[in-house]
Amino acid sequence: MSEGSRLLEQYRKEGIRRVKLAFTDIDGVMRGKYISLDKFASIADGESGFCDCVLGWDVNDQLYDNAQFTGWHTAFPDALYRLDLSTERRLQEEQSIPLFLAEFVDPQGRHPICPRSRLQAVLKRAEDLGFGARMAFEYEFFIFKETPQSAADKGYRDLVPLTPGNFGYSALRTFAMSDLFNEFMDYCEDHDLPLEGVHCETGPGVWEAALTVDNALQAADKATLFKTLTKAFFQKRGLMATFMAKWSMDYPGQSGHLHQSLYQLSSGEGVFFDANDPMMMSNTMKQYVAGVEAHLPELLAVVAPTINSYSRLVKGAWAPTASTWGLENRTCALRVIKGSEKAQRLEFRVGSADANPYLTAAATLGAGLIGLEAGLNLGPPIEGNAYEHQDTLSSDRQFATNLSDAARQFEHSDAARHIFGSEFQAHYTASRVWEVREYERHVNDWQLARYFEII
Repeated sequence: MSEGSRLLEQYRKEGIRRVKLAFTDIDGVMRGKYISLDKFASIADGESGFCDCVLGWDVNDQLYDNAQFTGWHTAFPDALYRLDLSTERRLQEEQSIPLFLAEFVDPQGRHPICPRSRLQAVLKRAEDLGFGARMAFEYEFFIFKETPQSAADKGYRDLVPLTPGNFGYSALRTFAMSDLFNEFMDYCEDHDLPLEGVHCETGPGVWEAALTVDNALQAADKATLFKTLTKAFFQKRGLMATFMAKWSMDYPGQSGHLHQSLYQLSSGEGVFFDANDPMMMSNTMKQYVAGVEAHLPELLAVVAPTINSYSRLVKGAWAPTASTWGLENRTCALRVIKGSEKAQRLEFRVGSADANPYLTAAATLGAGLIGLEAGLNLGPPIEGNAYEHQDTLSSDRQFATNLSDAARQFEHSDAARHIFGSEFQAHYTASRVWEVREYERHVNDWQLARYFEII
């Protein structure tokens, strides 16, 4: 009996009447729908079609006018997709109906645009080198006593946070709001999104959650689901969570850090640890870190994908502004964490909470593999405050300060082409250029307040 047939038989015995499917678009937004059990029966072990406009529009469902892969000129045909039956979750607040992650497929191989497929292509490169990757995402997010409607009605101003003031690592908040904290952690665990920890960060109503480590694809799946289910959890309770990179210039931005390491497929042993090295870094880890450090600036548009992302990447705001690495140094883009064979890892500190987990994982892993393939040498670590070293760094280590410049670097990057493929590179560049154009054709509040009367 096939896996799809086995699940179908089980669902019918339970009286399950429908299934939910979801996939992630270019921006990391989960899209999907409910399907009947009969429809599930027809596609569970095969493929189905989904209008490919979902790969050709922005977060506001506006269609790109500058993309070649899909658009009015292609007439928006159905793109083939399949369900990954191994991703089943039972939705605890929906009578335990099943949820599956879907991915787009291509008759010629892995889909050239689908973010999940792009990560799988990079993982295949790692496998060809004899490596697997383990990853763990951690996210900061602000919570408000608002609903999507009330926030929109207020113009996203004067929002009421869940709690007032700065109170990082607050024990008081976790005691006073223990019901909500525990309910949230149970909710995540019940949906196979176990959290290593949750705490209050600095700022009103901001929490940070660290997902437990897993193999890279499963880690990215969990990160994607975590962001969407977290928003759903709080909205169902009359609250609202945001993963914007920076919702207010008065507070630090929201990060989406990614811990990562490689292991030998043959033995399962970690390959980043060397007990005889002063920094406990193996040569493999040094080459990997060198690859990420070297190519990070040209991949920045992937890990900082929105206009808002660049409000976070400023000096002194707990976010890096250049491609640097250091040993246990939280002011650097790349923080090497010393440990054991299982714990030695790299923390990627550039990514913001608004980034697509699949693309962040693919970009960092892909750049690290380039370092291994090229045998890159790693320079000395930054010691002390990395911001104070920025003026001494070469221009190719500096980060773009806006999405437009970052997109152009990505467009011409050989590393981006090597990691993601030329079709994705062109399509993603077009999507970021579109995002910049959408921003530039709107007058914002700052411009009105500054110029309306005076100029």
